[in-house]
Amino acid sequence: MRILLTEDNIALADGLSAILRGTGHAVDVVHDGASANAVIAAENFDLVILDLNLPEMDGLDVLRAMRARQNQAAVLILTARGTPEERVKGLDLGADDYLIKPFDIAEFEARVRVLLRRQAGLRSATVGFGGISFDLNSRTFSSGAAPLDIPARELGLLEILFMRAGKVVAKEAIIQSLTAFDDDISANAIEQYVSRLRKRLSPHGLTVKTARGIGYYLDKLPEAS
Repeated sequence: MRILLTEDNIALADGLSAILRGTGHAVDVVHDGASANAVIAAENFDLVILDLNLPEMDGLDVLRAMRARQNQAAVLILTARGTPEERVKGLDLGADDYLIKPFDIAEFEARVRVLLRRQAGLRSATVGFGGISFDLNSRTFSSGAAPLDIPARELGLLEILFMRAGKVVAKEAIIQSLTAFDDDISANAIEQYVSRLRKRLSPHGLTVKTARGIGYYLDKLPEAS
């Protein structure tokens, strides 16, 4: 999933972004409200983590502008402004969750997982398709009781397709979901990941099909007669 972290405390931003990247997410970081507003207007994110006490533009104003543009990305507010009035105001403006500083890292990670699961329209932490299941908490795939060993980029691609199983995902959307600002993945690289993923999925009754000129989708292989 692609996440935007907006936090003016550089040390905190570095620590949180490292945690999120360590779990396989593509993470972009900005340190002021004006930059956050511009990036949100130009890019697509699954989750925006938003501090309120930001230079140049207050976090609530960023949130207000975001929702006014009908941007439906999930929003987790991180702030030391923890009065009930502040929380109500943020939630009324369209925030999905609130975490008061200082916070426990395990709780931060859990709230991120819940919001990403909700964003994907899922209630359970485990999703199944064909002969494979996906644990959203650990971000691992398994077939029966056996975990699947999949390299990071291919795992990210499979996660994107798995969460939208049977639906076409545009190639550009895949590239955006897999990359942050400083990453560079070409369309040709995506085709290589797809080719490798097909070989890994075939023994489990799944494949990645191409919607020519549009993108890819996950489908079940026909059963042998």
